[in-house]
Amino acid sequence: MTIASTALLLTTALPAGAAIKVSERLPELEKLYLDLHQSPELSLQEQQTGKKIAKQLKRLGFEVTSEVGGYGVVALLKNGAGPTIMIRTDTDGLPITEQTGVSYASKVKVLNKEGTEVGVMHGCGHDIHMTSFIGTAEHLVAHKDQWQGTLMMVAQPAEEVGAGAKAMLNEGLFSKFAKPDHILALHVSASVPAGKVALKPEYTMASVDSVDILVKGKGGHGAYPHTTIDPVVLASRIVLALQTITSRELSPLEPSVVTVGSIHGGSKHNVISNEVKLQLTLRSYNPAVREQQIAAIKRITSGIAASAGLEESLYPEVLVHEAESIPSTYNNPEQTAQVTQAIKAAIGADNVELTEPVMAGEDFGLFGRTEDKLPITLFWLGGVNPATYAEAMQNNTQLPSLHSSKFAPDYQKAIPTGVSAMSNAALALFNRN
Repeated sequence: MTIASTALLLTTALPAGAAIKVSERLPELEKLYLDLHQSPELSLQEQQTGKKIAKQLKRLGFEVTSEVGGYGVVALLKNGAGPTIMIRTDTDGLPITEQTGVSYASKVKVLNKEGTEVGVMHGCGHDIHMTSFIGTAEHLVAHKDQWQGTLMMVAQPAEEVGAGAKAMLNEGLFSKFAKPDHILALHVSASVPAGKVALKPEYTMASVDSVDILVKGKGGHGAYPHTTIDPVVLASRIVLALQTITSRELSPLEPSVVTVGSIHGGSKHNVISNEVKLQLTLRSYNPAVREQQIAAIKRITSGIAASAGLEESLYPEVLVHEAESIPSTYNNPEQTAQVTQAIKAAIGADNVELTEPVMAGEDFGLFGRTEDKLPITLFWLGGVNPATYAEAMQNNTQLPSLHSSKFAPDYQKAIPTGVSAMSNAALALFNRN
């Protein structure tokens, strides 16, 4: 079955009540998707992917600038007086060896920055995002008589490492090119059936911080622990104490995650080392909660060190990787309500769901956190084959998640749904007045 055969009836609702079929170029979109899926590139290495996206947008008549913030692409199409609508896609793949078993599976292998060979796949659906992105651009260009304004298409690299949006903004995305009035994006969901869309106004994805803690001590012989200050014991106390930040310091009404994902220390059975390293990930929605998490970590680690008798110069070092930090994604309520209604008009109200926020992160949120506080909306595009979804629900089995080596979205239904949903959302915002 091809994409075209699954989407012949999908239409985009227009202001005047007319309907546009989105199936005209679906065979070409299928070819594009399969090419992107089979040729993924890691974050900060998306050179060929950027060229492919730029080529598609140039073909459509956009004014295209490549290599913005790395291998990002910015494309503008002016169509009279009106608002500027920005549509964003992400372009990078993940260091995962694909195990989906599909005939078009990625076989790409590259050397990572450590010099180790790794497989590469689009395990987070960015190939679906890019294909829907190009399909939406084609659709809006083909029907320029239905809208006025400036269409701003942004293909952003390095989303998976939280660097792409920052780099593009730092390079003047909104000053050198255009400052959008409305910003849209979609993200494939591994828990929503293909053919459906899910949205959440206000907070929809979490802020993300990576934190390193270097716990110091005074090492020595394992047989004489009384002559040492054991950093393994201190680190163990810290790990347990950090759990009280969410459970005892923050309001139970404020979502918060403090996870110690890595702990490394020591080298031998009978040696008490001088240090232990911890690596944490922090998640929250409210920026005030994030600040409280970080302040509590610094206070707790210093307090435990002091209680063990360490002098201040040996207190734990807490490093927040600000370059990797991304804010929560906050969907502007008014804009998201209008987008929801527009998508319902495109794919049917029964196919649009209200969803819950998730603790995963997305640097798309940065586009709404500039000084101008521009309104953004990110919606979830169902990616699970409907029959597979129904079977999993009936049998209470776990579906492959995003970032899984076995995640294979139902692109034949997801892509036309994404094109319909995004095209209609953009049209509604172009014509909102």
